[in-house]
Amino acid sequence: MNDFWILLTGALVASACSLLGCFLILRKMVMIGDAISHAVLPGIVLAFLASGSRDSFGMLLGAAVIGLVTVFLIQTLQQSGVQSDASIGVVFTAMFALGILLVTLFARQVDLDLDCVLYGEIVFVPYNELQLFGYWVGPKAVWLVGFALGLSVLLIGLFYKQFKICAFDPALAAALGIPVALFHYMLMGLVSVTTVASFESVGAILVVGMLVIPAATAYLLTDRLGVMLALSVSVGIVSSTLGYGLSMWMDASIAGCMVVAAGALFIAAFLFSPKQGLLFRKLRQRRAAASAAGARAAG
Repeated sequence: MNDFWILLTGALVASACSLLGCFLILRKMVMIGDAISHAVLPGIVLAFLASGSRDSFGMLLGAAVIGLVTVFLIQTLQQSGVQSDASIGVVFTAMFALGILLVTLFARQVDLDLDCVLYGEIVFVPYNELQLFGYWVGPKAVWLVGFALGLSVLLIGLFYKQFKICAFDPALAAALGIPVALFHYMLMGLVSVTTVASFESVGAILVVGMLVIPAATAYLLTDRLGVMLALSVSVGIVSSTLGYGLSMWMDASIAGCMVVAAGALFIAAFLFSPKQGLLFRKLRQRRAAASAAGARAAG
């Protein structure tokens, strides 16, 4: 039964992250996910200080708010003329350092499990149980990540057209009267919630892998957003399943093996994608060169 909960959690995390990763890839904002995953640490600490509890919902809310603050600061710096990568680096390192400072000043004696926040350990998911009205309803991580995934599916489903236009052409979206800033912050809010909800199962660093790799793999395989979303989620689920099997065979980190499996699928797509694969591009170039040489010889 433990294997089932681990596989389910891995599939939920991969699905939630890869779904949002598609929009981050299209908007060239991949490193925003990395920034949010580190910058939310002050939100976790402040939520604990405000509530006096390590309740997951409180920390989720606090981290989501700080995630939006992080995005706002990055956006403000970029609009002020700071380069995109520099603004991301400045904000997320400063926020992460602030979180560490808050821990050392106010929560040094409290086990906030920061190693789990960074690295995660999905093998412990079945033992962190959730009870409602005295009844066991399953691991807490499954409900948290399931909530984040459901929220993303709901909002993207309701506003798919708006998210799509904003991803491909923000100027056109603004001309059509779509509130681009609203959907930008909505997307960043979903990234924040998903990142924090996944902390306890796979850790922040590995969440970044699931945000990027499945979506990048799908990007190499199709030019249609709807197909890209489906492929990205599929790659994420397959990666989590293959990674779990690999970890059992190698007796290694489960979350780490899941991302390694995702990386292997990306390499396969990079090499063998019919449209953008390296081998097929080389083959088309050779055929074009041969055709050009034949035309010159005939002329």
